[in-house]
Amino acid sequence: MSGSTRISQANTSLLHQPWFLFAVMAALLAFTGFAQSWLFALTIVQLCMISAIMALGVNVQWGYAGLFNAGTMGFAALGGVAAILVAADPVPEAWSAGGAGIGLSALIIGATIAAVIVVRAKLDGLVRLIATALVLIIGYLLFTRYFGPATSAIEAVNPSRTGYLGGMGISILFGWLVGGLLAAGAAWIIGKIAIGLRSDYLAIATLGIAEIILAVIKNEDWLTRGVKNVTGLPRPVPYEVDLQTDPAFISLAQNLGMEPIALSSIAVKLAYISLFAIVLIALVYLSEKALYSPWGRMMRAIRDRPAAAEAMGKDVKRRHLQVFVLGSAICGIAGAMLVTLDGQFTPGSYQPLRFTFLIWVMVIVGGSGNNMGSVLGGFLIWFVWIQSESAGFALMDGLSSLLAEDSPMRGNLTEAAPHLRPVLMGLILILALRFAPRGLIPER
Repeated sequence: MSGSTRISQANTSLLHQPWFLFAVMAALLAFTGFAQSWLFALTIVQLCMISAIMALGVNVQWGYAGLFNAGTMGFAALGGVAAILVAADPVPEAWSAGGAGIGLSALIIGATIAAVIVVRAKLDGLVRLIATALVLIIGYLLFTRYFGPATSAIEAVNPSRTGYLGGMGISILFGWLVGGLLAAGAAWIIGKIAIGLRSDYLAIATLGIAEIILAVIKNEDWLTRGVKNVTGLPRPVPYEVDLQTDPAFISLAQNLGMEPIALSSIAVKLAYISLFAIVLIALVYLSEKALYSPWGRMMRAIRDRPAAAEAMGKDVKRRHLQVFVLGSAICGIAGAMLVTLDGQFTPGSYQPLRFTFLIWVMVIVGGSGNNMGSVLGGFLIWFVWIQSESAGFALMDGLSSLLAEDSPMRGNLTEAAPHLRPVLMGLILILALRFAPRGLIPER
């Protein structure tokens, strides 16, 4: 083997070393802090961590089992709903106006489902079909009788400020757990219907279901205020104004030679990063343990040879449902964390086609089937996504300066600057598929 060949192989292996790639990512973030601002760099780190968790959830579904879930934003939105239901203050007037009707509607839904199960277990043939239809019709009529008036009464309670039931008023950190459970429950229901479809049909089905979830969230004002948004959610970390008036914190700022205002912003961001890091590390650890356990080896066998695994007695559909629920739960946790960071829930910001594509780019570029690769992809792609906006305007300004003042192309270049983001994402995806089809950190 020649010396140049050995050097080439060494360089190639270095480029696939996780420690080297994460060191490069850390250097990019540090450069952002020095060149732009540390507050901006810490903000990017916060969102990179949430993106990495969401990419980890998609990797559990796709990398472990080959399930193409295009409804990631729907499960993330359910996580955000959970954060509201847990942390928002309850609205007593709304509960008095329509709480009883909502509770009765929930009981009717439960009773209808139980009746359908009993009917389908006791009857057969055409009689079972007719009886099931009658139970559903009666249940629907009873449900609409109480649900409509209850929601109208709730939404009429000070609609400019509340107009919804509110939440339990407890720590939003519990909302992260509830977000995972709510997304997992929805995934179980969806999976019972959609799991078993071919990969392309599953993608279409999950994308459609995500749109349905978002449509419900946007239109059911009594639950999350719809497009009027929920703001002012309590933080799990101190507020900047509280730190700026704390004598101990002021003394610390003076000892560090910093202004209390600037230091308080950095301290809050570092507190969020610490919480996010705990969740990210825990999920990576659990995902790694699952991947290299007998269960994980079985899932990869099902992914690679489903017919052979089924011939060996494995329940492929049941295992696919398991991994679909687990991955969706992780996405739900990430969605609750995002609402916690923003301090508000804005259903209009969830765009399935746009951000689901972005999460998939993270998984593909980082390395499908490798948890560390998904984390790296989450950091790298979100970093590029954020920086590409300012880079696009700088590039177009530079090109415009080469043209005459009266050139019509100057305006066109400026208008084209925001479109650099999707173009750059597509270019990164093409280059990754061409030169690193298994990702930056390939599956072992």
